Amino acid sequence: MPKPTPRPVRGATLNAESRRFNLPQVAVDGDWLDEREAIDGAPPRLRTTVTIERPKTIISRNTSPDVPFDRSINPYRGCEHGCIYCFARPSHAFHDLSPGLDFESRLFVKPDAAALLRVELAKPGYVVRPMALGTNTDPYQPIEREWGVTRAVLGVLADTNHPLTITTKSDRVVRDIDLLAPMAAKGLATVCMSITSLDPRIAATVEPRAPTPTRRLAAVRRLSEAGIPTYVSIAPVIPAITDHEIEHLVEQAAAAGARHAFFIPVRLPHEVAPLFRAWLDEHFPDRAAKVMATIQSLRKGRDNDPGFFTRMQGSGPWADLLRTRFHIACRRHGLNQTRLTLRNDLFRPPAGPQGELF
Repeated sequence: MPKPTPRPVRGATLNAESRRFNLPQVAVDGDWLDEREAIDGAPPRLRTTVTIERPKTIISRNTSPDVPFDRSINPYRGCEHGCIYCFARPSHAFHDLSPGLDFESRLFVKPDAAALLRVELAKPGYVVRPMALGTNTDPYQPIEREWGVTRAVLGVLADTNHPLTITTKSDRVVRDIDLLAPMAAKGLATVCMSITSLDPRIAATVEPRAPTPTRRLAAVRRLSEAGIPTYVSIAPVIPAITDHEIEHLVEQAAAAGARHAFFIPVRLPHEVAPLFRAWLDEHFPDRAAKVMATIQSLRKGRDNDPGFFTRMQGSGPWADLLRTRFHIACRRHGLNQTRLTLRNDLFRPPAGPQGELF
């Protein structure tokens, strides 16, 4: 260990991080807020609980014409990142749980996901298309640290040369570069990092338990350096709160090595709308009315437009302006110059009960 440089008028000669409260680890995902309050003697915050779920199948299918995949895997239900705008929040109502705090704190894990996936991929007649992870809730949210379900699923996809896409807000994805880089070299993997804002104060409010924007950009750089094609998703764009950052986000994405980017205006389906309005009143009361008025101008006069294609792009003058700004920024910084296509021809079904014959 190198000898530290002495600091005048200071007592200690070392400045190592304290491990007593495990803060260096939990700070990554926002758990440090709970630890800090416990240390200070304040009432503890709502803690996360995890329920084991035993589904019979693990691949979800969709036929939506404006979604670029037809199958996905969600290792978890609910998401501890707590993004206020998350369109998946209403799904918790199917469990008779609240799309509000329950969605963030009462989570479900599918520990048999990898085993179920092997069974489904081995079925006769299975037709290969890219498998999407992170389409509903984040596959790298904090509980992945303990459960490792996403990594187990990746192991199956890697073993079978099955193409995959990942969408996440967490830099924990770099943990799996050892699996993703060889797949990317075969044309089998891409990663999309979602970054809503570069302002740490806004990010801490809108996505309270997601890693900081700085950490996410660092993850983009590491993924890109490992040869993994990386997108940056500016989703959602929130009018009067984050829309002014579009150009800077595109610039930083390109500087970190991302090849592609896209954006989606904020969506407020079902229970998300009242949750979002309450959040605005709490954190941005000075502009809450302006934010909602602009969202409604994007959404045909409503809080949400569920129509195919317009739900992802918005409509009207505001949507046109956002698209123009985004496309100009991408051209300026060299993003979206090529089209990424994953290979489907390398797939090898998992070995059956008798193993591989050759």
